Parts: sequence; structure tokens; C-alpha cells
Amino acid sequence: MHAVIEAVGGPVDMFASSGGAVTALELVATHPDDVVTLVAHEPPIIGVLPDAEAARRAQNGFIDAYFAKGTGAGMAQFMVMTSWQGEFTDEYFALPPGDPAQFGMSADDDGSRDNPLLSRDSLAITDYHPKMEALTAAPTRVVIAVGEETGNAFTARTAQHTAKLLGQEAVVFPSHHGGFMGGEFGYAGKPEEFGVKLREVLG
Repeated sequence: MHAVIEAVGGPVDMFASSGGAVTALELVATHPDDVVTLVAHEPPIIGVLPDAEAARRAQNGFIDAYFAKGTGAGMAQFMVMTSWQGEFTDEYFALPPGDPAQFGMSADDDGSRDNPLLSRDSLAITDYHPKMEALTAAPTRVVIAVGEETGNAFTARTAQHTAKLLGQEAVVFPSHHGGFMGGEFGYAGKPEEFGVKLREVLG
């Protein structure tokens, strides 16, 4: 990202979501002159949560399901985890395994185990801990954003707690975790309303 910004003659304003938001926080910490304003939307950083240990256990649940039964099983359990409202309690861990059919997915296992989200590759994102001293010292204006429909689910809570560590409140955006997208992935957000809010925040 730093190389791209150099090539286009930055600094830039940046919107980044989910794992991209985590990457962007590291960019600001290490290259603070690259970004004027960063809007970091729902960064899934487990370590900022008060129930971090339970959240890691829940994460291990979908990783284990993926390695045991394939993409459908892993993604179904991922959906169960990321839609759960509130802290990960005994009630959560008592739920039955996620059913791929419930989410319109096949339970067939093609034998592959290289999915970057469901394998342990994703731990580089979720185990990241933001460099708060560097972020607060940077000239960059950092805005943590959260979707109004995400409720009290995992990525809403990580956004809210990351914002608190930066001494701010998360700014509420329209829709959900993928609220900037249309319906092409079967989880339609509100891209037009999202764009209006993003322009307002950047302004």
C-alpha cells in the first residue's frame, strides 16, 4: 500500500473495511505521512475485546469446522460467529454447529484447505493489535466506523473498542459489515447511502 501511495503521489484519503481496515491502521502507524484521513470500517481485532479469549475460541470453531468438513461447514460456522450479538458466552458455545444449507451453501467438501478467510492465514489480521502510540502521534485523522445494522455483533464490538482505545466513539455508517456493496454477493448493503456518509465524513 505504501508503494502504491508513493507511486500515485500521495498522501491520500483512504476508506478501508474489515481486514483492509486492520492493514490500513498498520499503514498509518508505520507510514504516517501517507494518509490524510483514514476511515477504518469494522476492523476485526480480537485483542481489543473484553471477551478476547472467548472470541478466539469462537474463531477456532469455524477454523476447526473448515479443516474437518470443508468450505461449506467452515463458512456456516463463520456466519454463526459473526452474526452472534454480544459477548461469546456459554450460550453461544452451546449452539449446534452451523448448517451450510441454512445459509444457502453446499456441504460438499472439495478437499481444498487454502481459503484465506477460513484457514489460519486470517490470524494475521485478527491477532493484530493496533499501535496506539503511533496512531495517536500520526498526523493522520483516523475515524473508526461501524455499520448501524451490525448491532452488537463481533465486528461492531471490535470497532467500538478500537475507537475507545483511540479516545473516540465509532462513527455510525448505513447498513452492515458489507454496507458499501451492492447485491452481487448476496448480502446487499446500501452503497448509495454509504457513499453519502463517507463523503460527509471525509469532508
